[in-house]
Amino acid sequence: MSCRHVAEAVEAALSTVAAIVLVVLLALVLVSVVLRYLFSTGMVGAEEAALWLFLLLVALGMPLTLSGPLAMRLDVALGAAPLTLRPVLQLAADAVTVVAALAFVSGGAAAAGMMGSTSVVLGLPDWLRPAALAAGGGSLLLLLVLRRTIEGRGGAALLSCLVGIAVHLLPAAILPGGLWSSGLWPPGLIALLIAGLGLLLGAPLAHALVAAAALAVPFGSSLPEPAIVATAASGLSRFLLLAIPFFLLTGVLLTLSGAAERLVRLAASLVGHRPAGLAQTTLLTSVLFSGASGSSVANAAFGASTFFPQLLRHGYRRADAGALIAATSVLDNVIPPSIAFLLLAAATDLSVGALLVGGAYAGLLMALCLGVAIHFVHRGTPPMPAATGRQRRHALVSALPALGLVVVVVAGIRIGIVTTTEAAALAAGYALLLALARRSSLGTIAAAFRQAAGEAAAIGLLIGAAAPIAFLLAVDDVAGTVTALVTGFGNHPLPVLLFCNLVLLGAGLVLDIGAAILLLAPILLPAAVAAGIDPVAFGVILVVNLMIGGLTPPVGMLVLVVSGLTGVNAAHLFRAVLPYLAALLVALLVLCLVALTA
Repeated sequence: MSCRHVAEAVEAALSTVAAIVLVVLLALVLVSVVLRYLFSTGMVGAEEAALWLFLLLVALGMPLTLSGPLAMRLDVALGAAPLTLRPVLQLAADAVTVVAALAFVSGGAAAAGMMGSTSVVLGLPDWLRPAALAAGGGSLLLLLVLRRTIEGRGGAALLSCLVGIAVHLLPAAILPGGLWSSGLWPPGLIALLIAGLGLLLGAPLAHALVAAAALAVPFGSSLPEPAIVATAASGLSRFLLLAIPFFLLTGVLLTLSGAAERLVRLAASLVGHRPAGLAQTTLLTSVLFSGASGSSVANAAFGASTFFPQLLRHGYRRADAGALIAATSVLDNVIPPSIAFLLLAAATDLSVGALLVGGAYAGLLMALCLGVAIHFVHRGTPPMPAATGRQRRHALVSALPALGLVVVVVAGIRIGIVTTTEAAALAAGYALLLALARRSSLGTIAAAFRQAAGEAAAIGLLIGAAAPIAFLLAVDDVAGTVTALVTGFGNHPLPVLLFCNLVLLGAGLVLDIGAAILLLAPILLPAAVAAGIDPVAFGVILVVNLMIGGLTPPVGMLVLVVSGLTGVNAAHLFRAVLPYLAALLVALLVLCLVALTA
């Protein structure tokens, strides 16, 4: 059997098993909800079992983060480098992945060997949790070698493994106690710098974070590899995080069920007759679909497949069409349900319900500003035919299932009828029923579960990878240092908010929103609260600010996703998106002014 067949078989097996885990996870939470609300009882150990399954899902999906959008790579340096230097950068990036994989393997095995306890509720040995991450690291290493061999770079893969092994063994070769630590730079910041270097080399973001945590030991880090894996596993042990795979699954299933297309028809019937009607329809559809998917990447992918061909047929330039889709996709992680707000709540313990309500207002303000920008940029584009009253009513009725889902989820969370994770599970179960009602084939539904499982595993890995560095930053009291720094500007919240916005805008240039939230929110939020800024209002500003980073170079995740799906050059998209970027900055300014006057 060739390397290609082995790699494909490994990937197929991992994605299939991950999809099965997601099915079991969804069924477990749904059954718990039904028992709780209809029969006033519950399942013993259901929550803990769900957390174990989520960690297993992340471990299974770890090798799938090597390429594509799930890798969250920064390829700017690689693209700008001379052709003769690119193989060196690729080798260095693979070496970072090797260090991360070895940290999971050796740290997970060591942590498993130290654990002799057993879960009281489930009766399972606790060593299974780090062992799962160790197995994920091993499969990541295996798949890396197989893929590079398929690409004709087997020798480079061997060399990257040797370099990675040497770098991985380096901390163990140094005397304990932090021989290289001068005391001037705390280990957490050094880990951040190492992670930034790995990201600049083009390594996947999660791999760069894990490798950085492992390589910070000689600089005085208090986290050896077993503790790194244990901290990563602990970072995934929050019931709130289970909402992420469920909301991702909801978005995929709604598209599969045809509910997303009905949202498009509703949007077209309401605003299609206005100047730049198709562009305004794209915006309104993004507003409506935002509440269904909770993922900006999912919204960008949906818009690229649904609207891009239509926009071209109506005379829009390729770059303008792609920029419009990327800009309107920003709303998806602001308008609830939002995965970004789930991550923020997990990182800071802010109220999810309050964040979602604040996100709804902020999303509508951003949509209004984008609508004005679209009007001025594309006002010369002919409108679509006006819909009749009967057509509008029919479009509204057909879209009610998807719209009702949004109301139930947000209202249920805000009122407190259901938890965020339970609401997400109900949304996914409801979307599954819609897909089955449309008589979608089992093959397409299975593909939807595989896609959602892969995306959820990538986000989960990022959360787990950020946990050790977040721990180091907390031990170093970086948040206290930042608070002391910004409060040195005075007690007025204006300079504090200005400083935080500059930091966030800078972070948005190079960091994925998930990593930025997990790393920066615990640092900046205390400073904002100390200055008298409402924490929920600041949380909304933080998410909006970082979402704008999805449109800014060099990372610009949404621009890169649209570029990859449409074939439009990313540089052209970055230029075409400037008017929408300006509109979103106006919305951010309004939010800041409201926070200052509250």
